[in-house]
Amino acid sequence: MADPSSYRPRPGQIPDSPGVYRFRDEHRRVIYVGKAKSLRQRLANYFQDLAGLHPRTRTMVTTAASVEWTVVSTEVEALQLEYSWIKEYDPRFNVKYRDDKSYPYLAVTMNEEYPRVQVMRGQKRKGVRYFGPYGHAWAIRDTVDLLLRVFPVRTCSAGVFKNAARTGRPCLLGYIGKCSAPCVGRVSAEEHRELAEEFSDFMAGRTGAYIRRLEQRMTEAAEEMEYERAARLRDDIEALRKAMEKSAVVLADATDADLIAVAEDELEAAVQIFHVRGGRVRGQRGWVTDKVEEVTTGALVEHALQQLYGEEKGDSVPKEVLVPALPDPVEPVQEWLAERRGSGVSLRIPQRGDKKALMETVQRNAQHSLVLHKTKRASDLTTRSRALEEIAEALDLDSAPLRIECYDISHLQGDDVVASMVVFEDGLQRKSEYRRFQIKGFEGQDDVRSMHEVITRRFKRYIAEKGKTGEWADGRESGQEVAGVPEPGEEMKDDDGRPKRFAYPPQLVVVDGGRPQVTAAQRALDELGIDDIAVCGLAKRLEEVWVPGDDDPVILPRTSEGLYLLQRVRDEAHRFAITYQRVKRGKRFRASPLDDVPGLGETRKQALIKHFGSVKKLRSATIDQIREVPGIGLKTAETIAVALAQAAPAAPAVNTATGEIMDYTEDTQNGEPETTAGSSGQPVAAGAPDERRGQEK
Repeated sequence: MADPSSYRPRPGQIPDSPGVYRFRDEHRRVIYVGKAKSLRQRLANYFQDLAGLHPRTRTMVTTAASVEWTVVSTEVEALQLEYSWIKEYDPRFNVKYRDDKSYPYLAVTMNEEYPRVQVMRGQKRKGVRYFGPYGHAWAIRDTVDLLLRVFPVRTCSAGVFKNAARTGRPCLLGYIGKCSAPCVGRVSAEEHRELAEEFSDFMAGRTGAYIRRLEQRMTEAAEEMEYERAARLRDDIEALRKAMEKSAVVLADATDADLIAVAEDELEAAVQIFHVRGGRVRGQRGWVTDKVEEVTTGALVEHALQQLYGEEKGDSVPKEVLVPALPDPVEPVQEWLAERRGSGVSLRIPQRGDKKALMETVQRNAQHSLVLHKTKRASDLTTRSRALEEIAEALDLDSAPLRIECYDISHLQGDDVVASMVVFEDGLQRKSEYRRFQIKGFEGQDDVRSMHEVITRRFKRYIAEKGKTGEWADGRESGQEVAGVPEPGEEMKDDDGRPKRFAYPPQLVVVDGGRPQVTAAQRALDELGIDDIAVCGLAKRLEEVWVPGDDDPVILPRTSEGLYLLQRVRDEAHRFAITYQRVKRGKRFRASPLDDVPGLGETRKQALIKHFGSVKKLRSATIDQIREVPGIGLKTAETIAVALAQAAPAAPAVNTATGEIMDYTEDTQNGEPETTAGSSGQPVAAGAPDERRGQEK
């Protein structure tokens, strides 16, 4: 624990200008990022008497070991740089809204030749139209199912689409009228895109005119005595109205707005957002955060706006954002939102009418979310704290291990040997710091040597990063001013404060295994001269905890929270390792002879396979026939022919249940062996691992 006076900048050293500041801990990790209209006045608040600080602010300044800052020209630049650094460094003490799920969106992939309607999560992609977010994926599927009878847009994956085009037969949705089947040419690409545009317009709220047009067509069909077509149109109208009923009108005049409400207490805050498009609630989401310092409601709203619109542009930022309190000052935030949208954005507090009534509903949702979160968290926080204390007591540690790293080795009969490193902080997963390793020091199966190699490599990186950073190794004093905003990526690349490297050490290393693996891990640390990191191992058979140098394991009670946490850490490391090992193995088995042809990229490989249909047919082709493929010249064709002639064809597949040799072809996509199953069982391609014969670790 550092004394803030030990790194306090000298009087007059801090500029009285707008800027962004960073606190770092003893390992040079950025633990807090903030912005200020006046850096001098803002930073002075952190170096007052500790008794006068908010408890969590006091924890932050005593955890920090240095402070530095960057001067900018305007408050808008400060807002932009603060957001960039929070996203880059993921500081431990910053306000970060936590959520236990990734909200699903209804997406229309307008960037494809044949747009597809699907559920999407995660980062938004260019050229895709999004609607939502929705609380549950099934809500999207229900809506899409109703709309497909009116707008039969493609919903299938690329593989299903290509297979249907190849066979000339559409999927089930094409047969029952819920897909226009562009895969088999029932509609052209232009006609299908027009359907997708109409679907998007309807989802965007332009519903009235379309339904009126359908009603007019239904009336005309009835007058012409085309009763079947009229009945079909009647059912279409009913489906559209059912879809519209799922989101009732809450605001008149087809308003586009986002409503943000905050419920808070001294320690935590919950934020709820309602997305209103075309006067209807199109989506809802919520976050919860710890209040790291004494922060106002306006500041919480500002952080929510950063998280909500930091990656958005254009119409994704609505014309109107309604909030319970305005940031102070409000002008930079409003200007920043206008830049994201490309036009003016109204940021205000609703005072009366429907908008104020809807804001009260959003506020009730936020309050309920906070109560629910605190009910869950009270139990979780107590359990995690007890688990860490039990581990510290069982292993005779000086303090609870707030950062735990666990390592596991995975292979299949000695092939594709890999290792995993998972990180738990405060008893919770920190997936951004997970790492994977390929064993390079030797070949074959030896878990002990593999563990020694992985621990050595990880902590060599730690020592290298620590030595590289040093204490202000670049010669600058703490807090030296840097004029202007750095170019994008310039400081991010070279700065070692990011939590994405190996520079942050654990208090406890856990290995998956017994005494041999623990001894190997401890020997690796001893060889590197590291003596302040504890090591233990968790053996699977009896769930024994092994400690270096002890002849007998530590036995934790089966009901121990500490044992549960160690098991969870170990199981996560095992899952992460075996997933990586399977990916590596899959890539090896999917290898194609074309992969070894120098200068042949993925595009030309696909062109060759598409032209000939399979690697087997390509192998029997002449050089002149290979040259017929667009982009393949004489020299490349000769190289391909030589490479395929030298590559031995794969052995035929064998049905292990009967011993029968199966028919052999080579896959039309990548040269992977493909077999035809007999009546007695599934075939196993030659060279592929038989899970019944070889055990996967």
